[in-house]
This record gives sequence, structure tokens and C-alpha cells, in this order.
Amino acid sequence: MDLTQIDGISESAALTLIGEIGTDMSPWKTEKHFASWLALCPNNKTSAGRVLQRATRRTANRARDTLRLCAQTLINSRSALGAYCRRQCARLGKPKGIVAAAHKLALLIYRMIKLGKDYVDIGQERYEQQYKERILKRLSRNAKDFGFKLVPLLQQEVP
Repeated sequence: MDLTQIDGISESAALTLIGEIGTDMSPWKTEKHFASWLALCPNNKTSAGRVLQRATRRTANRARDTLRLCAQTLINSRSALGAYCRRQCARLGKPKGIVAAAHKLALLIYRMIKLGKDYVDIGQERYEQQYKERILKRLSRNAKDFGFKLVPLLQQEVP
């Protein structure tokens, strides 16, 4: 497995991650457990069914810090992960967007190490196209629920 195939992860970051995590993924049942161990998931503190706080836990995990640094480099990347990171930063704010991108990197690393599969980047254009298709599908489903039908506009020539 070559973790440097993932955009944003350099050779030194890959060595740090392997040194901290190892190559045995048996301590974590699923990728969600792995992300929670890295403290990249929200820690929903609740009382009486009401959420009091949703921040991530504080931790001294070097792998988490490395993943956040790798995610920060994705902001200028022209890849699918870079487009994801920019979209999350615009939606959530820069600190939370970087944590969301680090969470995605952690899931990719878990899958690469556990399943032994290579990472293939689909590219920024393909990612944006898939995102637009998801949005249109959701909009048409919502319109159908309200009894409407979405009809695309015809491209009109501008004089």
C-alpha cells in the first residue's frame, strides 16, 4: 500500500501515520471506530435528549495532527479531495472544513490499509459533475414530494 497516492499525503506524513497507526487495523472494528479513535468525529454531549456541545474531542494524537495538516494542503489541490475540502470549508468554515477533510482522509487510509486497495482520484471535474447530479436528483425528489415537476430550461441564444 502506498499512502502517498492520496492527494495531500506526503512521504513524511505517510511515515508518521504508519508509525503512529501501524499496518494492523484489527484494533478497530470499522472505519468509524478508527475515525473516532483519531478524535475526528463530533463528540455530541447530550443531556435530557438535548445536544449541548458538538465539538470534536481534544487529544494529543500525532496521527490526527498529521491528518489535519495533510487536509490543509488539499485546499489548493486540483483533485476530488481538494474540491471536497473547499466545499466543506465554504459550508462549515475553515477549521471545521479541514477536520471534515481529515476525517475523509482517515477513512481512505483505513480502507487502503485494511483492504489493500489502491486509491484512484476521479478528478475535480468528475467530482463537481457528480455533486451537481446529486443536487439535481435531490431537488427533483423534493419537487415531486410537493407535487411539482422540474423541467430544465432550454439554452436560449443571447443576442
